[in-house]
Amino acid sequence: MHPRQSRLNLKQLATVLLTAFGLTYLSVAAAQTLGFDQCVATALRQNPDLSISRAQLDQALAGLRQAQGSRLPKLTASVNATRTNDALNAFGLKLSQRNATFNDFGANQFTGPAALGIAPDNLNYPGNVNNYNTRLEIQLPLYTGGLIEGNIEQAQAYIKAARQGDVAARQQVIFNVLQAYQGVHSARAFVNVAKQAEAATATQVKNIENMVKGGVVVKSDLLSAQVRLEDVRIQLLQAQNAEAAALDQLHILLGIPLADPLDVGAPVMPAAVAGSPADLRALALADNPKLKAMRNQLGASQAGVKIAKASLYPQIGLMARQDWNDSKVGFSASSYTLGGQLSWTVFDGNVTRGAVDRASASQAEQQARLQQAENGISLQVDDARRKAEEATFRLSARQLAVKSADAAADLVNKRYANGVATIAELLAAQAQQDKAHADVVSAQYDLAVQRASLKLAIGKLEPDQL
Repeated sequence: MHPRQSRLNLKQLATVLLTAFGLTYLSVAAAQTLGFDQCVATALRQNPDLSISRAQLDQALAGLRQAQGSRLPKLTASVNATRTNDALNAFGLKLSQRNATFNDFGANQFTGPAALGIAPDNLNYPGNVNNYNTRLEIQLPLYTGGLIEGNIEQAQAYIKAARQGDVAARQQVIFNVLQAYQGVHSARAFVNVAKQAEAATATQVKNIENMVKGGVVVKSDLLSAQVRLEDVRIQLLQAQNAEAAALDQLHILLGIPLADPLDVGAPVMPAAVAGSPADLRALALADNPKLKAMRNQLGASQAGVKIAKASLYPQIGLMARQDWNDSKVGFSASSYTLGGQLSWTVFDGNVTRGAVDRASASQAEQQARLQQAENGISLQVDDARRKAEEATFRLSARQLAVKSADAAADLVNKRYANGVATIAELLAAQAQQDKAHADVVSAQYDLAVQRASLKLAIGKLEPDQL
């Protein structure tokens, strides 16, 4: 190969490698690094669960507009076309068009008293009559037995319930994001612990290999150390998989495609919640958005009873109508009609009574569900409070255990090197050291989650309240 050609090929290869490196760098640089507040903001903007709760709120708002509209007059416009040769209808249509004549009564066949028994052809066989009726009609309800008012009260209760449901959904999303976000940090901490254990165990294996070659220890010690190394590598793989799973879960919560690179910022630790158990329970019963939503749903059930009872009372309304009748589309033969209506169902086979009983039973069911939910929230508050306190003490204890395990592992390592300790003691000390470090990570995660769970129970899980 010509030297110049070789230099050109090397130059092209370098260009390709630099380009590949640049693309790799750009790919890594494109990864989003989102802090907790950014993750929450993204989830609140894109999470599908919140889209559902907002749609439910929109439905409730539309229901209120529908119920309020029932109070207003109803205006309808219509155009009806008719063609008939029915004697009665044809004569009526001619009257409506102001076109009736004496001849329509058969006047041309009337010759005097002797003709009174003759059936007039024009009246009995009128021929085809066309009519176009143009109508405007207004109906106004005056009294509906509480039906309209009940529908409005129910719609307003559903709106309040939907708004509280939206708050509850927001806080649940924040809690889920915190779990996934801290899950990433916890998994990475486990990865670091496993990597440190892998490095320490790998070094130990090399040292024991040298000691076996020097005849200081037996080969079974080396095999035990190698098994320990493989166990640590399995733990490292599990930790890496847990990290990937936590990041995938965070992708889903944020509404970000799994293929898009994502990284997390600094870890978050919710502040402790102050207050006695009784105070926290009272706060949860007053402010938990799920309970507020259920109370408003109970109000909607009470309005449902009122709606069902409306059929027990009379219905009163007014009507005004303007008609135009012509043999073709137009506004000839104008006429108006004014009217009022009072109707009262005297007997319907207990259909209305059954509807009232059904609505009352639904209200009783909702009341029982609310009581059940209040008891559940009180239990959740006590459980989260106790677990948060436990996690606080456990974290302090685990941090002390790390110092003890580190010192113990260092001592046993020196004793083994001097031939005083056995391989079993050495591996046990290393395992205890790894466990102590992992326990700290687990305690930190539990503390963050339990504090967030307590805030969720009392309805105070918002980014600015962490």
